[in-house]
Amino acid sequence: MSLKVDYFARETATNLRRNVFMTTAAIVVVAVSLALVGGALLLKQGVDKATIQWKGGVELSVFMKSDAAPQEIDAVDRELRSTPEVKKVRFVTKQGAYDEFRKMFSNSPDMLETLSVDQMPPSFRVVPRQAAQVDVIGSRFKDAAGVRDVVYAKDTVKALLSVTRYAQLLIWAVAAVLLAAASLLILNTIRMAIYARRREVAVMKLVGATNWFIRVPFMFEGLVQGLIGALGAFGVVYLVRNFAQHAVRHVELFHEFAVSTNEVIGTGIFLIVVGMIVGAVGSAIAVSRFLDV
Repeated sequence: MSLKVDYFARETATNLRRNVFMTTAAIVVVAVSLALVGGALLLKQGVDKATIQWKGGVELSVFMKSDAAPQEIDAVDRELRSTPEVKKVRFVTKQGAYDEFRKMFSNSPDMLETLSVDQMPPSFRVVPRQAAQVDVIGSRFKDAAGVRDVVYAKDTVKALLSVTRYAQLLIWAVAAVLLAAASLLILNTIRMAIYARRREVAVMKLVGATNWFIRVPFMFEGLVQGLIGALGAFGVVYLVRNFAQHAVRHVELFHEFAVSTNEVIGTGIFLIVVGMIVGAVGSAIAVSRFLDV
């Protein structure tokens, strides 16, 4: 068994060296395509985080000043609950706001250290009876005593999802095309390797070598190409995520955007598995065409 493992490893390394240019091209295409796939996945996760505080039908939020007096908070609470256009009101304390803040920026300890519980603004999460009534409610409380800002979550979320939906579709489409191109490139690389060794393969079959004994080194070649490409994609996704997350934090529409390190690692593992499968399956298809004649 150890002799077979040594043989497979040696043959795989030999094949990779013989086709260094095609191998490099296949690895690059796999890396680019999987990086786009990983970017689409992380984009979706970031959007889910950005919209977490607007779930449950919330249409607008009335943010109080962090130093608002209890009397001012009580006055806004009473007026909201007595407003006929308001269907439901939920008050979020400073601690509740801080908990949301910690969840959204769990992967950025430096951000968590910038604010304390006392600095977080309490808020009222308001659901109107009709979506068209958000302007009426917002304008009524915008200048109320103790109110810092009124945020129309519906418009924010709609704009956020509209932008990211088209971006995700574009990324997925490009990634699918590149992933198919990578599979074909790996397949052609293996075909060329087998064609160059067709006499050797014919002799091996004449002396009794099974198809699987001949096939495995080439499958390992494709698997290695897919693995290296996926690792490259993982590195690109990790670096771009750090840069993008820092950049969009200064944009009001995306200031809640956050993707944790664990989510990046999970996406990276997925990319590695996909890359290895693409490489191995593409190689298996290429080898089978030559062995079945």
